[in-house]
Amino acid sequence: MKEAIEYPPGPKDLFPYAIARKFLRDPLTTLTILSQTYGDISHFKFGKQNVYFLNHPNYIEDVLITNYKNFIKSKGLQVSKRLLGSGLVTSEGDYHDHQRRLIQPTFYPKKIKLYTEVMIKKTLNLCDTWKEGSVIDIHNEMTRLTLDIISKTVLGYDIKPEDDEIGDSLLICMEYFNRLLMPFGELIEKIPILPINKGFQKAKKNLDTIVFRMINEHRMKLEKKEEKDNDLLFTLLQAQDDSAEMGKMTDQQLRDEVMTIFLAGHETTANALTWTFYLLSTHPEIDAKLQKEIYSVFSHKTDLSFDDIQKLEYTTKVLTESMRLYPPAWALGRQAINDCKIGKYTIPSGSIILMSQYVMHRNPLYFPDPNTFYPDRWTDEFKKNLPRFSYYPFGGGIRSCVGEPFAWMEAILITAIINSLWKVTNIPSNKVVLKPLITLRPKYGMRMKITRRD
Repeated sequence: MKEAIEYPPGPKDLFPYAIARKFLRDPLTTLTILSQTYGDISHFKFGKQNVYFLNHPNYIEDVLITNYKNFIKSKGLQVSKRLLGSGLVTSEGDYHDHQRRLIQPTFYPKKIKLYTEVMIKKTLNLCDTWKEGSVIDIHNEMTRLTLDIISKTVLGYDIKPEDDEIGDSLLICMEYFNRLLMPFGELIEKIPILPINKGFQKAKKNLDTIVFRMINEHRMKLEKKEEKDNDLLFTLLQAQDDSAEMGKMTDQQLRDEVMTIFLAGHETTANALTWTFYLLSTHPEIDAKLQKEIYSVFSHKTDLSFDDIQKLEYTTKVLTESMRLYPPAWALGRQAINDCKIGKYTIPSGSIILMSQYVMHRNPLYFPDPNTFYPDRWTDEFKKNLPRFSYYPFGGGIRSCVGEPFAWMEAILITAIINSLWKVTNIPSNKVVLKPLITLRPKYGMRMKITRRD
């Protein structure tokens, strides 16, 4: 006779999908309440699916590092394959490891140092288009800027005027994925005439057009033996010709990797910057302290350098604290492929493991006054005493974000340059609501007034 499973504590609803509906309507509040009510590990049913929510750094480390081979990406990222295919974010096993080895050198510190000139130039160019006293949507501006930077630095492509639908297309895709995660969401895909399916197909086509344009431009340069930059896209094209280890990379696989880098390489940084500017605008004393550091580093300089950026210690603390409160990736999911032990509980094969940076980063055990924006908390002593997975905005383990060093450098640089030139002020009519799709976005954008610094 099969032994009864002992589940961790958790909500028990009389109606099927009641918890699922709460989760999909407001996942951040639902997970926060679960953690406060049931502690380090809880269990609930998402329809017939067993879901375990982990809220302890050691348990998260077990899943992401210690026993990572026992877990695969969960349904959320399987759904993302509709757009990303089998790129680095969604692929598994030996193929993922091979592609990561291929892509990793693009994000080594020595290489990132070479990207700073482009980052600086693109940021200054954007600032030059702004007008004194105007109101802008800082989220749109940061999305456009980070997209421009990742395209030029890593993929060797200049965004063109005809590419201006990228932001809208990406949002349509993310909202589509969210709908597919709902109970019975898979039924949506089976009715192609639904507007949501038509919208997704059109958005995907727009993004594919841009990605294939990048690939074709690079391929033509290779065929003509033109002088070329040593960017990631040329590396991937070369691997497509030369790879024997995993077999030749098909055009579809090449497209999947480029699409993944193109989209994942800008979306999270744009969100992190948006929330940072919002927090600075609502905390003038922190903005003033940041200004003091930026002025001490940037004053009397006509050209910024990589070494200047290393001196921006308080700027780094501001971004670290911003991503604590508003982590761009607000949750991670894994699926157990074998029975395993977490704490005192046996987790059956097929169960979903859910972990939330948003919830963990606001845990008062690790962060006193967790809802307060307080960059000065990030002293060396404080960081040394934090458990490893009490703060993990970029994930962790073998599947951690390959572009994390790039994102940090870019975010520090953009924050410092914009703050040296412009004061960004929250306006009373700005309705600030969180929109947790795949990333943590502002639901209604982030309209802010800009005025020149003296």
